[in-house]
Amino acid sequence: MEKHDDDGRIGVVAGLVRSTFLVNAVYAESAREYGLTSQQGQLLCVLMAQPYGMSELGATLGLAKSSLTGLVDRTERNGLVQRRPDPHDSRALRIALTGKGSELAAEFYTETCRRIEDLTTGLAAGDRDTLAGLLGRVVQDNKVPVVFLEPAEHA
Repeated sequence: MEKHDDDGRIGVVAGLVRSTFLVNAVYAESAREYGLTSQQGQLLCVLMAQPYGMSELGATLGLAKSSLTGLVDRTERNGLVQRRPDPHDSRALRIALTGKGSELAAEFYTETCRRIEDLTTGLAAGDRDTLAGLLGRVVQDNKVPVVFLEPAEHA
C-alpha cells in the first residue's frame, strides 16, 4: 500500500491511477449530460480532427473490431457519425462526423475541457504548466495516440 503525507503528496503510480479515475468520472458525467456514453464521447472527440478508417479508429480507441463496430453502429443510428467511402481504397470505409455530430462534439468537447481544466483550479499557473509538461512527456514517451485535441488546436 502506498503511503501519503498530510500535505496530499502521493506516489507517481497512485497519482496517475487516481487522476485517471478522476478524469474518467468527469468525462463520463459530461457525456451523460449530452446523452452520450463515455465511448461515444471519445469517438466524437477523436473524429473532430479528421475521419478515420475502422482499423485506425480501433487502434486509436483501443477497441476490438466487434466492439468498435457496435459503437459506430449505435452512434450512426443517433445521426452523429456516418460511414463514407475511403477515397484511397474503394473497399474501405471512413467514419466521419455528421453535421449534427460535429455540433454535439464541439459542445461536448468545450464543456468537458472546462470541467477538466477546473480540476486544476487549486494549482498556481506555474504548477499547472509543470504538470502539463510532465504529463506531456509521459504521453509522448509512451506514444499515446491523439484521442483528445488541445483546446487551442480545436479553435
